[in-house]
Amino acid sequence: MSQQKKTIHIISHTHWDREWYLPYEKHHYLLIEFMDQLIEILEADTDFKSFHLDGQTIILDDYLEVRPEKKKKIKRLIEDGRIHVGPWYVLQDEFLTSSEANIRNLQYGFKDARKWGSLSKIGYFPDSFGNMGQAPQILHQAGIKHAAFGRGVKPTGFNNLVGESDMYESPYSEMRWQAPDGSEVTGILFANWYCNGNEIPVERDLAKKYWDGHLEAMEKYAASDHFLMLNGCDHQPVQVDLSAAIRTAKELYPDYEFIHSNFNDYVNAIDRQLSKPKLKEVKGELRSQHTDGWGTLVNTASSRLYLKRMNHEVQTFLEKEVEPLATFAYLLGEDYDHDILEYAWKTLMQNHPHDSICGCSVDEVHREMVTRFEKSKHMAESLKQATLKKIGAKIDTSSFIQYSNQSVPFVLFNSTGLPKTGVATVEIDFIRSYFADGVNRKSIEEFDLDGYALVDLDGKEYAYHIDDVKIVFDYDLPKHQFRQPYLAKRATVSFEAKDVPSFSHRTFAFVQIAKSTKADERSIAQEANTLENNFLKVEINPNGSLTIFDKQTKEVFPNLLIYENSGDIGNEYMYKQASEDLPITTEDSEASVELIENTSIRATYEIIHQWEIPESAEAMLQQEQQQLVGFNTRKSKRSNKKILLTITTKVSLEKNGTGVNVEVTYDNNAKDHRLRVLFPTTIESSHHYADSIFEVAKRNNVPSEEWTNPDYSQHQQAFVSMHNDVKGITIANKGLNEYEILRDKANTIAITLLRAVGELGDWGYFPTPEAQCLGAHKASFKIFPHIGNRNREIVYHDAYQYAVPWSTLQLPVQTGELSGNYQYFSYKSDHPIAQTSLKVATNKKDVMIRFFNMMDQPGSLEIKANPLIDTKYESNVIEEKVNEWIDKHQINLKPYEIKTIGMIPNRKK
Repeated sequence: MSQQKKTIHIISHTHWDREWYLPYEKHHYLLIEFMDQLIEILEADTDFKSFHLDGQTIILDDYLEVRPEKKKKIKRLIEDGRIHVGPWYVLQDEFLTSSEANIRNLQYGFKDARKWGSLSKIGYFPDSFGNMGQAPQILHQAGIKHAAFGRGVKPTGFNNLVGESDMYESPYSEMRWQAPDGSEVTGILFANWYCNGNEIPVERDLAKKYWDGHLEAMEKYAASDHFLMLNGCDHQPVQVDLSAAIRTAKELYPDYEFIHSNFNDYVNAIDRQLSKPKLKEVKGELRSQHTDGWGTLVNTASSRLYLKRMNHEVQTFLEKEVEPLATFAYLLGEDYDHDILEYAWKTLMQNHPHDSICGCSVDEVHREMVTRFEKSKHMAESLKQATLKKIGAKIDTSSFIQYSNQSVPFVLFNSTGLPKTGVATVEIDFIRSYFADGVNRKSIEEFDLDGYALVDLDGKEYAYHIDDVKIVFDYDLPKHQFRQPYLAKRATVSFEAKDVPSFSHRTFAFVQIAKSTKADERSIAQEANTLENNFLKVEINPNGSLTIFDKQTKEVFPNLLIYENSGDIGNEYMYKQASEDLPITTEDSEASVELIENTSIRATYEIIHQWEIPESAEAMLQQEQQQLVGFNTRKSKRSNKKILLTITTKVSLEKNGTGVNVEVTYDNNAKDHRLRVLFPTTIESSHHYADSIFEVAKRNNVPSEEWTNPDYSQHQQAFVSMHNDVKGITIANKGLNEYEILRDKANTIAITLLRAVGELGDWGYFPTPEAQCLGAHKASFKIFPHIGNRNREIVYHDAYQYAVPWSTLQLPVQTGELSGNYQYFSYKSDHPIAQTSLKVATNKKDVMIRFFNMMDQPGSLEIKANPLIDTKYESNVIEEKVNEWIDKHQINLKPYEIKTIGMIPNRKK
């Protein structure tokens, strides 16, 4: 019996960065040329079997924007299996886009691929800068059994022994990749990169030399008799003579089978041969943990941080405000505008490719990203406002007429899955004068806001604080009339809303009463440079740092909020500290401290640091960049010339706040440096936790022995947390994706606020002066001391809610079908679970809610009975029905499970 031949699967592809070292439209032009050529070769050469279109469907949208007449031809080629598309909409960076953004990317990719008639069922991550630990579970739920990736795991080859403790090494390019919940996919590492089959020679002598080297390289790592050769690279044109090159290979190597293949056929072939016990099991996040640390590209998490903040704002707005509010309206009988949401999401996701959101492209790319963020946000804001008006028109506020005809109602929405307490800020027009009626500006100016009390539906009074009063020009845009301009006396008002139920609204009103019964309450700042409530006491030290006393644990956290500055002679991809540079801090400085707000609901101190730092790196850095000196071997120092960096920090504590709010603003006028804020935790622990994609990832404080990079920065989403059984501290953030646990005795958490560099890096010299991030910047974070392991999940929930503001809408006094206090949907769980999404299914009319289990223990949740919800079923991440439940309310969750629940609405008409 003859031995089976080893098969070489040659898969033609191009890795198409939508924008990178060229701005989008220049890459777009090349894409049009490329697609024209691809269609031509597929039609002319029947031996050129197929082409893998880089796992992203947006390429087709971009091409057809210019060549719409090619749509039918492309659809036929896809249906015939000649072009393979999906499963993603874009090739995102997994760690810099939110959990739900990763899911929307998959959902819209599936939707588009199915529209075209075929789907490449491979979890394709060719150049992601690390891979999320829950990817196997997400892919498994979507019916995808294999993932292909280029980074995150270190292959060792057949001649090396790999022990069970070496979780991030594999002797093969194939492995079993397991998510925290136990879900598995077959992982395929591009051990020889995704261009290992690029430009295969046709001429025999050249082909012989080429194949001898490539076959040996593939033999080193392949676990099966099926070898993967990827015929393409970044923006690689189609190899038009590939069929001839394959014929040459067949003639030269009759003992091998050479086929022009595709990923679907390749993974089916390895599945038929490989047995799971043969493959190494690799678990969780793949972040190149067991490497020297110089090629992880993690510092893209801090490149052009202004982009990360904008992304955080828009994706949080879509998934935590607009989608839930649109679902509330849908349950009340209104239409759910899938098209508007898809446009907003896709516009946002056009900023999510790894070279875009990572901030590692040329300046023109990132200028255009700012515009896309604004476009997505503006569309989402318009949809939110229209949705609020539809809901608001149904809310009954007639009970406030008992106070006076001049009562001013408004509604407050909690669009999160947990009860919420905190200071809400609402803009109220106390009087309006329309131009059509003749504007009496004097009457507006003289309108007196004194005498108003703030009450709820039960008549309970609330203390409030007027932050600002002004006369504004504004306008209405009626559905069936011309625009209606007006002047108004508008006040910005803050008050504490307490215990507002999840997924609900509450109605309040400013009313005129004879005498307010609300007594003045104790202000929060009673002592100099001190904030205090029932939970925390915060002292501001002379150097501007904070000492926080946690009244629950009786623990003290000193010296929090110290700023650190160091030189950075790296690039947009990687941080490299300047030579002979010691970081400087504000620890020994003196700050000015001023109380700028002090009420019974909130108090705020303003802290100002006037700090001298080096103005840039020395001139040698530019020479090293131009000479293409590798960033990790550069010798440049920081300049001796100093400039002033002014940092303004506002530290606030709310009446019932369990955390300290911090807002930082500064005007950066220095180059080649990194600015961080330090939190010495003084907590004894060997590990910490960081919010990641559908998991709270447990990570070691100290890197592996192989790690030689002095910097050990890592990714975070909503928070990073250090705790043991006695005490803990969690730092929540808004769009600050990079942190590091410093290897000191205090287990200091360092969060990056700015990284200013002057070049792209990678394969050439691409100067990026705008990556120096000169100009005004801001940062927002919140410090939560807590009781360590015993209530960490409560603090995690607080950190998630920190990012989501209240939604408000002013209403007239009116009758309505909907109670002024109303809960649209609710659930309960005594287990640490996180709710991530509430929306209407992309291709159905069902309401979908998603959770994940934060812990390694099984849990359950109960969907409470609700007249707006009927049947419930288990779904998956692409919103397919998996099974019905016998118990319609109790839902079980496995450890670390992502659970999506579909609900058939009983909508009000």
